[in-house]
Amino acid sequence: MERRPAGRARGAARSAPGSAAAARPEKRPRAQLWLFPGAAGLHGSLLPRAEATRQICCSRGRLALLERGGTGVEVHRLLAGSDGARKPRYIKLGKKMKIHSMDQGTEHLLILSSDGKPFEYNYSIEHARFQSILREKNIIQITCGDYHSLALSKGGELFAWGQNLHGQLGVGCTFPSTSIPQLVEHLAAVPLVQISAGGAHSMALSMSGNIYSWGRNEFGQLGLGHTKNKDSPSLIEALDQKVEFLTCGGSHTALLTQDGLVFTFGAGKYGQLGHSSTRNELRPRLVTELTGKRVTQIACGRWHTLAYVSDLGKVFSFGSGKERQLGNSGTQNQLLPLPMKLSSNEELRFESHNSEKELIMIAGESQSILLWIDKKNSYVNLRRKIPMLNEGTVKRWIADVETKQWQSTKRDIQEIFSSPACLIGSFLRKRRATEMMSIHLDLNKARNIFRELTQKDWISNMITICLKDNLLKNLRFYSPHQEALAVFFLLPECPVMHEGNSWETLVILFAEAVCKLSDQSSCVLEEYWATLQECAFGKLVQMFKRALISQLHYWTGSGENNCHVKALLEMLKKLHKVNQTKCQLPENIFEVDELSHYLNFYEEARRRSSWKMSLGTSDVQCCVIFSNFPFIFNALSKTKLLYSDSFLKKEKKITAYLRLAEITEQRGSEEIVPFLQPAFTLTVRRSHLIEDVLNQLSQSENEDLRKELWISFHGETELELGGVRREFFHCVFQEMTRPEYGMFSYPEEASYMWFPVRPKYEEKRYFLFGVLCGLSLFSCNVVNIPFPLALFKKLLGQVPSLEDLKELSPVLGKSLQTLLDDEGDDFREVFYIHFNVHWDRNDVDLIPNGSCIIVDQTNKRDYVSKCIDYIFNISVKALFEEFERGFYKVCDKDIIKFFHPEQLKDVVVGHTDYDWETFEKNAQYEQDYDSSHPTIVMFWKALHKLTLEEKKKFLVFLTGSDRIQIKGLKNMKITFRCPENLTEKDPMRTYTCTNVLCLPKYSTMERVEEALQVAINNNRGFG
Repeated sequence: MERRPAGRARGAARSAPGSAAAARPEKRPRAQLWLFPGAAGLHGSLLPRAEATRQICCSRGRLALLERGGTGVEVHRLLAGSDGARKPRYIKLGKKMKIHSMDQGTEHLLILSSDGKPFEYNYSIEHARFQSILREKNIIQITCGDYHSLALSKGGELFAWGQNLHGQLGVGCTFPSTSIPQLVEHLAAVPLVQISAGGAHSMALSMSGNIYSWGRNEFGQLGLGHTKNKDSPSLIEALDQKVEFLTCGGSHTALLTQDGLVFTFGAGKYGQLGHSSTRNELRPRLVTELTGKRVTQIACGRWHTLAYVSDLGKVFSFGSGKERQLGNSGTQNQLLPLPMKLSSNEELRFESHNSEKELIMIAGESQSILLWIDKKNSYVNLRRKIPMLNEGTVKRWIADVETKQWQSTKRDIQEIFSSPACLIGSFLRKRRATEMMSIHLDLNKARNIFRELTQKDWISNMITICLKDNLLKNLRFYSPHQEALAVFFLLPECPVMHEGNSWETLVILFAEAVCKLSDQSSCVLEEYWATLQECAFGKLVQMFKRALISQLHYWTGSGENNCHVKALLEMLKKLHKVNQTKCQLPENIFEVDELSHYLNFYEEARRRSSWKMSLGTSDVQCCVIFSNFPFIFNALSKTKLLYSDSFLKKEKKITAYLRLAEITEQRGSEEIVPFLQPAFTLTVRRSHLIEDVLNQLSQSENEDLRKELWISFHGETELELGGVRREFFHCVFQEMTRPEYGMFSYPEEASYMWFPVRPKYEEKRYFLFGVLCGLSLFSCNVVNIPFPLALFKKLLGQVPSLEDLKELSPVLGKSLQTLLDDEGDDFREVFYIHFNVHWDRNDVDLIPNGSCIIVDQTNKRDYVSKCIDYIFNISVKALFEEFERGFYKVCDKDIIKFFHPEQLKDVVVGHTDYDWETFEKNAQYEQDYDSSHPTIVMFWKALHKLTLEEKKKFLVFLTGSDRIQIKGLKNMKITFRCPENLTEKDPMRTYTCTNVLCLPKYSTMERVEEALQVAINNNRGFG
């Protein structure tokens, strides 16, 4: 049986899914009309035209009839004691205008023209005329309360006007009334399928079956579990059933579900709820008396309710019967649903199966009307729906490009792609049993349809224009309801958001709309993002990254441009938060490499005194971005910031020194002025390197550590920066990290080093080791400190994991993983281990009396967790804290925190990802040399023949270190010179500070190889 609405006042009727009952012999009665209470004159007037009736609606004292042609409305007065035979008033809209549908309140009639324009007629005004409402909108549904009206537009917008003393307009506040239609903003973007208005309350049903209510709630008619009025739409959350139709009475409401169940709530004084009581109900309650009967239509009068069961051919009524409106030949109220009767002994039956007739129910103020009409009558399908996309629509649009329907197709595209509600409604699906969210979209369907549509350039261009000029520009999102958020899930699936010349504009508008969401809505959006597959999530991140890069290309520093950048950064921040907690994709997917080219970190550092700044709409500078969005910067950018901060601090020290020197000179030597050294100098002997370094560091002042570091090797060249400093750190750490030195333990051969459980040296030495690590980083050096990633996690306040233990001690880590993977019943017998661990040549209980407590399936995860905690935290607490204190004595923690552990490790330790071919291509040549010179050709041939270890030694000779900074070997440039004073007998020499190699013009390959071996085997010492 076809689903359709029926005319009504204070309610409407709804067809549910068709019956499966056995067919009966077909009858074809003429149009029939039943009135309760019976009014002979009115019945006689209406019956002859029943077959030609388009719609009937009742309100307090009036019955309005719309004829099939839609030329006008015939209004009958229903006076007490009258038989309804008085001459009706006939109201016409206009000569050429047709009426599609109507509804009426206590004092007003609202009609909708066939072309979607609403008009209002005020009964209380003498010689009244229809007044045009919402001229700029195409309206598809209208409904009236006692003194207010609702209208649903083709674009899915809901408008309300009239009385608002109880909040029945849903605009977020109360006031006496307004004649100007107001947008119900809280339902913006919710795809509505039906609206209904009661005495002073309003209801809306969405396509997904959600019910929203607002207005007067004195009797619980909003179904929210309380009796407080609501001035904006609230979601009825207590119902599990999929609702197909709803209808409002004076102070009660009825719902019809997909399965034919009826729920009622609100005022129950007259039994209108059908629960065998007169009690009010604050939440939807099942009408159990109708269970199993599969109701297909419902309608609410002011104090009574009707329900049609097509399988039985019966109409059930309940509630007030004072005016004989229940059709039970009496005036008593009914607390339970009972079949209506024609007389005291005859039930009212309708032969609907295999019939071409359809029953229409109208419940008014104190009336019930049943109309038996032809199914072809337009009354059967009065309720229009918002336009939506489907596969048929797509095929028609693509086919219409060369037909006369092209202009119509353009209008269709504009309507759907300018409306959030139309887009959402196009891709709704049924809710799955396990889903918690109230958003149910078929994203695969959306992707396929969007992909097919955008293959046509003209359609793709139209979609882009609609999104840019209409949907996104007007997406003022105020709704607190999850269902409305679906538009933010759908838009990134459309290819035009990712491609073409206009995508950057679309993405910016989209980002700015998301940034205006409430905290609650943002959380829902983030929960959705967390459910995306890796590919879809990564695509979303790339969409915002591309837009950000686009903005950087013409970064002017203007307020508007900064607002765009801010919105895009905030979007990436939201996605990064989701990734950290749920998705766990590699952090580098958020990095915007181009930022390192557009931001001048050093100049920023000079101009600002603090990195901790808030991001304002007219102030988007690199340090501000770094403070708020560090995750978008790659390791190179963060290193630039770190080094810029180091340069700034050194510059301040030198400036202060020069200023004091100037003051001293001006005042003369008579006045004693504290002397501030411009640099921190370490003079060391190679034979006593560690001893000299630690002694001088122990005697240094805190302020010395952030000066320019100068190194002097005793007996060698005078002070020199760059290469000498690099070699100094290379030698110091090479010595202090040797297993034989005994400062650190090596759990397994060739593994990483870690702090010992029982240290050989005092704790202060670990503090000084941390200072050295900080000095190396502060001086822009990289050194080989074989710590695992766990150390850098701890420096950043992160907790090491089992994966970190596998890196530090592969054997132990894999053993613990085996415990976790084993699910066998014989676990205890197979492993037979206790709550203790052997680590660094020590046995320790992990819990009190742990050596006596067996590890089993129930506690094995706790055991593994305690092993990790002991190794990385408990056993090394004092030594690590000293190391950390020394490290941050030099380095700024507020800048270091910007790094990921992997990035911090790279910037401290460097790497050995050598690219020798690129190293050769980047070489520069001076004086008589070029890439084709015989000596140069022989040099590169000889270098490439060396082993990896020999090549690393050459790097030490050239630069002072064999570690590569984060820029990589491809950015390291070697410069060849041929000094005139060097002969073939001279060795090659180097300026380590500038990577300059002084290469004599060797004439043979043997001489080149010999000189190269001398260089790499005697790569210590300067002068």
